[in-house]
Amino acid sequence: MIRDLPPLPLPQYAVVRIGCSPRVPTEIAADLRQTGVPAGLIGYEYRPLAEAAVLDGFGECGVVVFGSCSLFGLIGINVASRLIVHIPSTEASVVNHVNRDLGAFHRCVAATIARFPFYEEHEEDRFDQAADDLRELLATLDATALAHNGFWETLCDDVAMGDYANWED
Repeated sequence: MIRDLPPLPLPQYAVVRIGCSPRVPTEIAADLRQTGVPAGLIGYEYRPLAEAAVLDGFGECGVVVFGSCSLFGLIGINVASRLIVHIPSTEASVVNHVNRDLGAFHRCVAATIARFPFYEEHEEDRFDQAADDLRELLATLDATALAHNGFWETLCDDVAMGDYANWED
């Protein structure tokens, strides 16, 4: 039997403070504790972890992971460059660009949530326009956000395909 479920609530931008494992470099730990991280994005696109931790194997200094992304991905801060990066899975050997710094990540998350829903229900002819509008918005907040195969470019591609059209279904 199929029953009607209540619509999902619209996402809201909020900030949370998370703990840090002892291996997290002092400056990054202070930034994460003071600035915090976004409490989420849309669905499971990004969720904060309870505690940031160092993940070795991605450059000489590693990545401080502070969030999960989709099923197996992680979001973190590259210790050497301080760039925000996406790791597709713990078995991955490469990282994808997200933002130039934690502040830009906050701004892009907040703006994306504020722009949601991206289109009216079943407006297939508007999917590409909604994605272009989101790309333009993100590029004004961080000129590096739309890096090829990056986190935000992939999200915009999903918007263009209509992946968020049935949010309340």
